[in-house]
Amino acid sequence: MKFAGKIKDIGRTLSGALTITLESQGGDSGAVVELAQADRLAEALQVSKPFLHNDLLRKYGQIAIVGGKAVYAVIPDTDEAQREIDEAQTYHLKPTAQVKAGKGGMFRTYMMLRGSHEYDTREMSLLIDGLISECRDMGIETLPPGELERMMAAYGKKIEKRADG
Repeated sequence: MKFAGKIKDIGRTLSGALTITLESQGGDSGAVVELAQADRLAEALQVSKPFLHNDLLRKYGQIAIVGGKAVYAVIPDTDEAQREIDEAQTYHLKPTAQVKAGKGGMFRTYMMLRGSHEYDTREMSLLIDGLISECRDMGIETLPPGELERMMAAYGKKIEKRADG
């Protein structure tokens, strides 16, 4: 399917999902442009979108730094806690190998990850490259490189605007 248009806006929903607004330039007004590689990857892997988002952030995301130091959380090392962390949408944690006995059981140390809405262009590019790689590994078609470059350029301009304002 062909679509002639341009990116009008890139933003985030309240839940942190990436939104891209496209402006059609002629052609079939009923055309649908599929930009949901992450949705298709979640379906192919048979996981929820929040689980996939957290998995991608763990692999390709950025550690939260406060006062020049990484932020850690110590959480009970249980299957229930891990499921909750895997599905979390308001925070993102990456498990470490550090597990210690404490009062009431075993506890695992997690590194706090920054939400992708805070990423600069380079950081977002790393995350998107990781998503594309994972999609290709699963045989899921992605946007052509030129279109991805245009999206990243638009994202970079939006980040610059945010920093200036």
